[in-house]
Amino acid sequence: MELFKGINQIKLPLLKVGPESVNVYIIEGKDGNLMIDTGWNTPEAFNTLAQEMKNSGFAMKDITSIVITHLHPDHMGLAGKVAELSGASIAVSEIENNLLDSYYTHPESTISQMILFFMANGVPEWELKMLAEASFNVRNYVTPFKATTLLKPGDRVDMEPFEFQVMATPGHSPGHICLYETNKKYFFSGDHILAEIVPNVSYHPLSGENPLGDYVNSLIGLTGLEVRFVFPGHSSVFSGLAPKIDDIQRFHQDRMYKIQRAMGVETKNAYDIARAIPWIVNGDETAYDKLEPLDRRLAVLETLAHLQYLVAENKGKKITEGEKTLYWSGE
Repeated sequence: MELFKGINQIKLPLLKVGPESVNVYIIEGKDGNLMIDTGWNTPEAFNTLAQEMKNSGFAMKDITSIVITHLHPDHMGLAGKVAELSGASIAVSEIENNLLDSYYTHPESTISQMILFFMANGVPEWELKMLAEASFNVRNYVTPFKATTLLKPGDRVDMEPFEFQVMATPGHSPGHICLYETNKKYFFSGDHILAEIVPNVSYHPLSGENPLGDYVNSLIGLTGLEVRFVFPGHSSVFSGLAPKIDDIQRFHQDRMYKIQRAMGVETKNAYDIARAIPWIVNGDETAYDKLEPLDRRLAVLETLAHLQYLVAENKGKKITEGEKTLYWSGE
């Protein structure tokens, strides 16, 4: 579906977790076409992509380049297949490219790391394997690929008449990037900023030391950017970037307050803190014990991201007792 002249959006179905669909964008250029993100590698997603492209007058061979905002499988799973069928180049940030092996080529070592990580942060033995492997099957929805171009902040992706600036927006993923069309003031936000939900920010062995701090700084870096429309990775295109940034910051401040209350003045592990606060599922508050395995994993990792942020801001303390990691308010 053409949203604006030369800007097409295709919604691809997802599995029965998280958002209902992921957005793929096709940008029409004078000498080729750019695809931003690609969706899962499932028969349903691929067939939908091919049919919707045909309905809009595109064939796979018409795609000359692909830019991936980040390596989560719902955004890059079909990249290898589309590139194989079209001959398109694939561009991804240098940081994300360095994570390809750990995420998809040899994920077994990452799972072993995660088991030890969850153990150190208080996850009980019966739940360890379940949380560590909760996202393991996602590799089944990814076609392996080798990036043609490694993008850095400030790089340009030209698809005349459109000119995109690459913007580093770490947090949801360490090497997440957004594309800013400098003439039309269009902002392709991936999962950095969404219309209806707040993106998950997780702390884990591959995330960096303070992913929530990275995310908040990324948001601050966008304030003042002139944007007419935001083209997110999920849900609807929207206007009003600044108010949305304010909404996200308020959400994290509220989550921080709940976590600080749960921390108290005695040392606690991240698992116990995650179990003490409510989580939002389909718009409703849900207790940790009622969450599905993947949501439990995300809850613990998001709690850890907030705890790491509090420590970095000198609003909390982190200590190690033997092989256990504990947090407390420091008061």
